[in-house]
Amino acid sequence: MHLEQHAWTPGSLVQMALSFTFMAKKNEHFSLVSDLNLQINARFIGLRPAGRTRDYTWIQALGILFDSHSFSLEATEASTWNGEVDHLRLSHNGKELIVPEGQLSAWQSPDNDIIVQRTSSRNSVRVTLPEVAEISVNVVPVTREDDRIHNYQIPSDDCFAHLEVQFQFFGLSSKVEGVIGRTYQPDFKNPAKPGVAMPVVGGEEMFRTASLLSADCGACVFSPAGVLDQKDTLLMDFGKLDCTGGSSSGHGIVCRK
Repeated sequence: MHLEQHAWTPGSLVQMALSFTFMAKKNEHFSLVSDLNLQINARFIGLRPAGRTRDYTWIQALGILFDSHSFSLEATEASTWNGEVDHLRLSHNGKELIVPEGQLSAWQSPDNDIIVQRTSSRNSVRVTLPEVAEISVNVVPVTREDDRIHNYQIPSDDCFAHLEVQFQFFGLSSKVEGVIGRTYQPDFKNPAKPGVAMPVVGGEEMFRTASLLSADCGACVFSPAGVLDQKDTLLMDFGKLDCTGGSSSGHGIVCRK
């Protein structure tokens, strides 16, 4: 996974660029964010053409845990892409959720703790956890042009439909973990070294989860009864984090803030 961020240094007008690669693996799950009251996991799909030592990967699904609830978004498999078909599957607390097609069509949970709104007629939604996070998702294919440019060697019977994701967080604790979450820790250190254009960071074992909706990674801190100490919440503008598909090197998602 290639992650590129620009994080504001508290109390200054200096902007710090952050960029590194995380080696995702196909058909496995990793924690993107793990905080006391929020867990966001990703399932990766991909392929490894002959001669490569690592997988090309994309995010196929997101799993979200909050309080005692769960929510998932998945890009359904498709041999060829048809933009007139909705390729998005949603579930809430283990039950399939149907949000009628049509821009601005919406659903909200009985407790109003999660809201799902279509941002186009199909294949695009915004998921809001009030005062916690907002996640915008688009389902897209790996196009033939992308395949030609990057030599992914996509087979003819699978367009590798996947998720492009934009995150916005409204309050994270200093204990936040995860591939993305750890970059929000107040003492997070830029892994870049002089002369290294794209450093590679570890953590694959630390952030791997058993499934899309589990919080069992070595670094996970989520608890169903997790309550944030407001004194520990990082009260700052986190901005938006765009995760827009596989990088040219194909290691995972490209994220920019």
